[in-house]
Amino acid sequence: MALYLAIDVGGTKTDYVLADETQELARVRTGTIKRMRTDAATAAANLERALAELSERSGASMQMVRRTCVGTAGESVALVSEWLREAIGARVGGELILVGDVEIALDAAFQGGPGVLAMAGTGSNVAGRGVDGRIVTAGGWGPTLGDQGSGHRIGLEGLRAGFLAKDEGRRSGLLEVVQGFWGLASMELLVEYANAIPAPDFSRLTEVVLRCAMEGDEVAQAVLRREGAELGWLVRQVVRRVVADTTEAMPAMAFTGSILEKVQPVRDALVAEVQQEFPSIRVIDGVVDPIAGAVWRARTGASA
Repeated sequence: MALYLAIDVGGTKTDYVLADETQELARVRTGTIKRMRTDAATAAANLERALAELSERSGASMQMVRRTCVGTAGESVALVSEWLREAIGARVGGELILVGDVEIALDAAFQGGPGVLAMAGTGSNVAGRGVDGRIVTAGGWGPTLGDQGSGHRIGLEGLRAGFLAKDEGRRSGLLEVVQGFWGLASMELLVEYANAIPAPDFSRLTEVVLRCAMEGDEVAQAVLRREGAELGWLVRQVVRRVVADTTEAMPAMAFTGSILEKVQPVRDALVAEVQQEFPSIRVIDGVVDPIAGAVWRARTGASA
């Protein structure tokens, strides 16, 4: 039986899947093994723990693995790529394919083919691939410069919109709900906490903004629509570039990330924004799991 290992290396966590030709055999999550984000000893300990758990759950030795695919940001950085090749090569049998995290996310939806993928969780990014295999991206510039439609932006913009509504004399319960969510005794403490250095985790406020929107708060509803539309604008830029490079039919659009999975108003606004310019674009239901793209590459042997 041929075995395949897929690894999705993130900045704070790493996901691993061991599969055979047809099914997933075991799945594990550890802290990061990305050397730009942690020291070599910690990365090695995380990797060894994951491989041991995969072996225990599947009953298979890592030396039985025919091919491994690793997806990671910074795959062209020597510190990242060289450590991964050496560490995995010393512990896992078979061939190793190392590609970008954007590529495995696209592969999860389109298995090497053309398409456009919007990604929104704590941060956000958009990527597309044409029929020639060229990948184009938009966004992904981080919380200060971008991250439209992300959890961070929704939480931060929700607070900003709440205070603007207060200044304008418009009714909204958003600030009071945030104050209660953070366990703060007064609006003055809310202002102090929101402006603290280092800043609080604004992405945690996504659930607050969504709850208020679902209860009819127009300020919260407007925030979700605006963030979805701004992310949709980025998707439009990528679709234009992908379509310009191909004479094929309009590429499909897929989604990944917790925001596009769970915050329907953002997803709806994104789709509406894209369909203003590209009404025939096909929208794939649900969200894709990026590590599924790494499983596909490991099984097929497709290189970058």
